[in-house]
Amino acid sequence: MSLRTRSLTVLALGGLFAALLVSAIAAPAPAAAHAPVAAPTQFEIDGVHSSVIFRIQHSGVSYFHGRFNSIQGLITVDAEKPEASSVELTIAAESVDTNNGKRDDHIRSPDFLNASEFPEIQFKSDSVKALGDKTFEIAGKLTLHGETKPVTVKAEQTGLAKNPRGEGQITGFETTFTVKRSDFGMDQMLDSLGDEVRLTVAVEARSK
Repeated sequence: MSLRTRSLTVLALGGLFAALLVSAIAAPAPAAAHAPVAAPTQFEIDGVHSSVIFRIQHSGVSYFHGRFNSIQGLITVDAEKPEASSVELTIAAESVDTNNGKRDDHIRSPDFLNASEFPEIQFKSDSVKALGDKTFEIAGKLTLHGETKPVTVKAEQTGLAKNPRGEGQITGFETTFTVKRSDFGMDQMLDSLGDEVRLTVAVEARSK
């Protein structure tokens, strides 16, 4: 290769390097990954995809299960400050369902729920404490049969996803706990129906 040819080659390579350098400087920096917004999010409970199931012992030998078909409420989730989260839940006492109409009417009567006088079962949280990434201790007040008592439950966040039917997110929570019905003034037929009632509350909720 002649001296002239080598010189032209060096100049060409130098020009190419300079062009690449200018292009790199002028190009915009890659966009940072979008981080989730660390702000409280309010979710509305979806009653169609939520369940409230109860269990009580019958005649001291077997466990009987029933459910409530109407549930609504709000859940506020603060991922950065779990203690700022909250739960408000309302169950229609009239919606009790044991797969037997006569028995349902008896449970709605003054012997048990007295649904005509006390139509709503309510829970409202006072505090939320994170026990892990998806487990929480929720303390609050449960109002049942016109009586309000403190209750502390352990709840698990069972999922969090994009809402497949629209904007926002959906989330799920589940908890199982036991109360004594006599603590809430329901002390009829304790000889044939157990005092302890186990409740399982599993909810799905959509961000508002």
